[in-house]
Amino acid sequence: MNRKRLAALMFCLALGAASSAGAGPCGKAIATFEAQVRAAQTTPGAGPGGVQSLAADEEHQPTPESLKRAEAKAQRGFEAVLARAKKLDAEGKKTCAEALTDARLIYFQ
Repeated sequence: MNRKRLAALMFCLALGAASSAGAGPCGKAIATFEAQVRAAQTTPGAGPGGVQSLAADEEHQPTPESLKRAEAKAQRGFEAVLARAKKLDAEGKKTCAEALTDARLIYFQ
């Protein structure tokens, strides 16, 4: 993940943590998860992952460009799921817990 994307994500997470903490049924859990994500970002290889491609199954080596595309796609998916959890939380819906679980599975798989 490049530095600009990492900085933008950290800013969004910090902003989200401030606005979501205690807001709804998942507010505290979302804030805790975001803190875990920030802490994990210092670990090499941390972050959302994707499904292994068929080419990888056939032992084809990825290119730097294909790795960047895969990382960006995984990051967008993670951000969308986390945003869904926050939206459900803001609406007071307990289904935010399911979306948060999905975000955890994506990030810490």
